[in-house]
Amino acid sequence: MNAPSSSSRQIVWPSVITVISAAILIGAEVFGAAFAGGWALAVLTGLGDQGAHILQAVLFALGVLVMAAFIRAAQRVEPFFKRG
Repeated sequence: MNAPSSSSRQIVWPSVITVISAAILIGAEVFGAAFAGGWALAVLTGLGDQGAHILQAVLFALGVLVMAAFIRAAQRVEPFFKRG
C-alpha cells in the first residue's frame, strides 16, 4: 500500500492577490471596451438598439475568453500554490 504523501500544497497569497488585482483592472478595460465598441459599431453600421445589444453580447463573450486566457497565463508566471 502507498503511504500518504507528506508534501502539502500551500497557497501563495501574494501571487493570488497580484493576479486577481490585475484581472480586475484588465477586466474593467476589456468589458468596458466591449460595451463601448458594440455601441460604436452598431451606430456606425446603423444596426439600431437591438444590433448594439447583440454586438455587445458577442464582444462580451470574447472578453470572457480573453480574461480566461489571461488568468491561465498569469498562473504560469505567478503560481498560486507551492509544494511544502
